[in-house]
Amino acid sequence: MKKLLMAMMLLAAATAVGAPRLPRFTNAQFYDAKGNFLVEKAKDAYLTLMKYHGYPVFPGLRAKLVVTDFGTGRFAECGLGCIMYENNEKDRYMLMDLFLLPKQMLPEHWHVATDKNPAKLEGWLVRHGMSHIVGEGEPNLSPEVVIPKCHANGTVTVQHEVLASPGEFVSLNRVGAHHWQYGGPEGAIITEAANVHDDAGVRLLDPKMNDAYHGRK
Repeated sequence: MKKLLMAMMLLAAATAVGAPRLPRFTNAQFYDAKGNFLVEKAKDAYLTLMKYHGYPVFPGLRAKLVVTDFGTGRFAECGLGCIMYENNEKDRYMLMDLFLLPKQMLPEHWHVATDKNPAKLEGWLVRHGMSHIVGEGEPNLSPEVVIPKCHANGTVTVQHEVLASPGEFVSLNRVGAHHWQYGGPEGAIITEAANVHDDAGVRLLDPKMNDAYHGRK
């Protein structure tokens, strides 16, 4: 709670002296009249987040940036942007950056072994903003964390959070543990390190999101 209050005070102070501020992102700006997800609009939002935090927008970054709303139609509430820098399946190591808009949830999920790779074991270094990193343990969710209705009817199964600010590294407590994240008031830019990533080994709590992630109707 103290960290969140401090972040909000710093945000208010920056606004008071005329520093750049993040716009308010709404679901409507990420969909057309037919409800189709506008990928380029989602990328625009993450680029705005990057520039706000001084994250280096290198040549070719936009092409490398992957965005998803997990089939929810509610990107501002439940979604993710990421850049995979390396995913070495031979030697089994990976590195990627994750991007969360303010109050955007990365859905609850876990990782299982596949025919090609072991289950993913990961950890996260927050570089900019703040992230509620949630996993197994005693429930202690901050009241600022609001699970969107588009996520398993507003439910989760794990509620132990570490409110991580820049420079803090948080590890998954065990292989196979459920986990999720929630962006702070200025969003979050996070570096993830892990043994290896395999899309086939990802399992999402919400069945509809899981089907959308794996390309099933």
